[in-house]
Amino acid sequence: MTTATATPTIRVYSYRWVVLLAYMFISLMMQVFWICYAPITRVAAETLGVSDLQIGLLAMLFMYIYIPLALPASWLIDTWGFKRAVSLGVIMMAIFGLGRGLFTQDYTLTLIMTIGLAAAQPLFLNSGTKLAANWFRLEERATIIGIGGISTLLGIVIGQIATPIMLEAWGLRSTMLVYGVLAVISALLFVIFAKDHPPTPAGHEERVLMLDGLKHIFRMRDFYLLAFIVFVINAIFNGISTWVEVIVRPKGLDVSDAGLIGGLLMIGGILGFLIFSSASDRLRKRKGVLMVGAALTVPFLVLMAYVGGFALLAIVSFFLGLCVMGVIPVALQYATEICYPAPEGTSQGVFTLAGQISVLAVTAMGWSNEVYGSFTPSLLVFAGSMVVGVLMVSIMKESKLIQAAQHADGTQA
Repeated sequence: MTTATATPTIRVYSYRWVVLLAYMFISLMMQVFWICYAPITRVAAETLGVSDLQIGLLAMLFMYIYIPLALPASWLIDTWGFKRAVSLGVIMMAIFGLGRGLFTQDYTLTLIMTIGLAAAQPLFLNSGTKLAANWFRLEERATIIGIGGISTLLGIVIGQIATPIMLEAWGLRSTMLVYGVLAVISALLFVIFAKDHPPTPAGHEERVLMLDGLKHIFRMRDFYLLAFIVFVINAIFNGISTWVEVIVRPKGLDVSDAGLIGGLLMIGGILGFLIFSSASDRLRKRKGVLMVGAALTVPFLVLMAYVGGFALLAIVSFFLGLCVMGVIPVALQYATEICYPAPEGTSQGVFTLAGQISVLAVTAMGWSNEVYGSFTPSLLVFAGSMVVGVLMVSIMKESKLIQAAQHADGTQA
């Protein structure tokens, strides 16, 4: 007589929500630092006596510096652990964020402080899947990555909307000093309350070393297929966010209209994070949910290229954000599962790097607009690229881990 092997019981702890909230606060603040100069470019340039391009550099540095630091950050996360690695990042954020508030009147010092902030950012961006894997069951992880990602979108919304209001009320130095103080508070809360992992594992703990994980990832066909669509998704989001005012200007809309349309892109993304990630976990599907969201972006990209008027553009922007940004947490969790047993920090770092390289596409959009006098060609290229990306994902295999979880649920039922 054979004896069935019992499925090990996995316990989850309520303290995981404390860790998640502490992580969301620091992630929110990092995104505020990234975007806060963008909506006040003209005033900041006049105050500091520099050009608009030099102010724009304060945001672009975050993307450019991420590229060489992505893999070292992943190594730290996988070697030191979630708590120690991210704590280094939050300490850097507190120091350089407060410094940027104290030395706001000096552009050179502001630039140096921004470089410090940008160097800390990879420890934030590459650690979300590590937190999810350490503290949450496999069936919850896409949802958790989506919930955690909402904080990054809220940080962007706050940086865009609150900064001009605070600037008018308090001035540039006080505004940046408030952000610096909030960064210190968020860093202290994280260091005090965050923990590396619960007393017992949340499942799928066995991992290989980072170098072995990279070798494993780079040998996988599906890595390159998924990396392509992650690149396209980030190119669309970053490109439209960066050029939204210039995109809508020829359609007769002003700066305030552009700000609202950009804000609706983010709000749609927040809702999409919740819808697509929770659907993926409930259905125990990664591939299908990713394909649906990615495919739905195509008509909205075409509509953004051709429709005019604030109302239509606002609707299109909202639904485009819902679809294109909503699938990001699903794509990242899908990545960690297909790359298993590569460490989460390594797999997320590699795929986030693929997304950050989209800064090249954002730059190309600006060049294309100068050549053709319109962003329509860029938006149509993005639409075509997304169709190619959906076809690529269609030949990928579904995550074996989520399939195993689905099978286990059926067996236990």
